[in-house]
Amino acid sequence: MPRLKQRQSLRQTLSPQQVLQASILQLNISNLEQKILDELESNPVLDQADPQEEEQAVEEESAEVDYEEDPDEYEPANIYDNTQTKDRDIPMAERVDFVDGLVRQLDSFNLSDWERDVAEEILWNLDENGYLAIDSLLIADRYGCTDNEVESVLEKIHQLNPPGIAARNLQDCLLIQMKGKEQTLGYQIISEYFDDFVNHRYDTLQKNLNISKDLLAEIIEEIIHLNPRPGEGKVGIGTETVIPDLLAVQRDSKWIVIVNDSWIPELNLSNEYVTMLNQKGLSLETKKYLKEKFDSASWFIQAIQQRRYTLTAVMEAIIQRQPEFFSGKIETLVPMKLQDIADDIHMDISTISRSTRGKYVDTPYGIFELKSFFTEGYTLETGEEVSTKAIKDLLKKLINNENKDTPLTDTDLAIQMKAEGFPVARRTVAKYREQLHFSVARLRRQLTN
Repeated sequence: MPRLKQRQSLRQTLSPQQVLQASILQLNISNLEQKILDELESNPVLDQADPQEEEQAVEEESAEVDYEEDPDEYEPANIYDNTQTKDRDIPMAERVDFVDGLVRQLDSFNLSDWERDVAEEILWNLDENGYLAIDSLLIADRYGCTDNEVESVLEKIHQLNPPGIAARNLQDCLLIQMKGKEQTLGYQIISEYFDDFVNHRYDTLQKNLNISKDLLAEIIEEIIHLNPRPGEGKVGIGTETVIPDLLAVQRDSKWIVIVNDSWIPELNLSNEYVTMLNQKGLSLETKKYLKEKFDSASWFIQAIQQRRYTLTAVMEAIIQRQPEFFSGKIETLVPMKLQDIADDIHMDISTISRSTRGKYVDTPYGIFELKSFFTEGYTLETGEEVSTKAIKDLLKKLINNENKDTPLTDTDLAIQMKAEGFPVARRTVAKYREQLHFSVARLRRQLTN
């Protein structure tokens, strides 16, 4: 008979209030408004503030910042157009409803509360290609579950549209899209001969699979019609519009950050239900119900207040670290990581990630996504640290302007970049080229033939 053993362990998990704060923080302004309206309908203890109180709050706020002095400095909250900034190479109008649309698809599954929390955490950690940008083990630790339980939730997410969403890499993305075709040669190529496929070693594939060239061509044609980046294309261009979450206004050489939610209903606790909760003679069931709704409403109001504080603190820290940009040199960004802002304002890096993803700030120079202010650094031989964005911009320019009959190798690119004042190693060029989604020289030449 196996012996029973008792083992003590320490595990950190999020409280319900922290989970709510995290979910509210990651919402953009449009989704926050809908969330508030939904909460007002479902929780009777939650109530809208008296309009007179709102007017008084607006008057107090306008006493600090008088927008009437310069009407061009501020525009009342509405939908802003990004057409004026379409030529800028800074990440712009990501479709702010993309992740929210994925979250809504979860309603078709019968998920428990913890499964729903894990699923939303996964979806809010997708990169610009739609791939999962965080290790599932980290999510398991955060929500106090096992890695296998997270993987189980991830399998459900792989059933969402667009197909291939939340894959870990390109191979995983293609295999997810080919689910149900496990017995086909196409699936076999991706699962067993993926390296040969991506490097166009078609002779090797034909030999290993013992198939004709025509049949291989048909299979390859089918594979290349799959979507390698299901999250790409969710970045809006042209007439794409967003509502900025923040306003950055400069007055008397100082920057003032304003959370752009004055048009969203202000919330408070219903006096009627608060009085009812304190009455004697209530049944235990009624009192329990009111207490749950009271706690939920209180946490919800606190979460919105915390969102305002966090977004303001993050934006102020960004302005402090990007003085050149906010002096008007919008093409100049100094190296800055999420961890830098986290250290500056003493918050967790995951909080900074939620604060900057899908959030926009309206500045005198245009509307920018907060995450676009973050860029890695590279130290030159002179000891000077430059933004990797500047290096990538030059690399992108060199590749776009190359002779496609004889495309530049990574060594050639490194030589040309050194001549332009960026002495970077060949392996660094290869790394940034891959991040920009450019193939090696041999494949770039083949693709143009």
